Amino acid sequence: VQLQASGGGLAQAGASLRLSCAASGQTFSAGFMGWFRQSPGEEREFVAAITRWSVGSTFYADSVKGRFTISTDKSKNTIFLQMNDLKREDTAVYYCAASSRIISSQIGVPSSYGHWGQGTQVTVSS
Repeated sequence: VQLQASGGGLAQAGASLRLSCAASGQTFSAGFMGWFRQSPGEEREFVAAITRWSVGSTFYADSVKGRFTISTDKSKNTIFLQMNDLKREDTAVYYCAASSRIISSQIGVPSSYGHWGQGTQVTVSS
């Protein structure tokens, strides 16, 4: 599975951005897709994840609940991360990731994902 992330940029605090991640290749194996972020000197942090099949269950980090929304398009080969009410602490490189199967307790663990996109920078200014 190849993942291509896009949509990052510079935004003011309180504004919105939408990230996209397009999956190609053996997309049938990407049952779970999600977003992580990483700031300089910090570990990669879980943001949100979605199951691409069935009912499309979603999962969020506490820090983004109520502000960020993860979704898929009709083909389920592209996922989106709608980020509203951005805060300075949301500044990071955002990575999309995919995995064929994940135990629910491990959804927020980076090593659970075998496929990663190249990352897109999100910078929030005050």
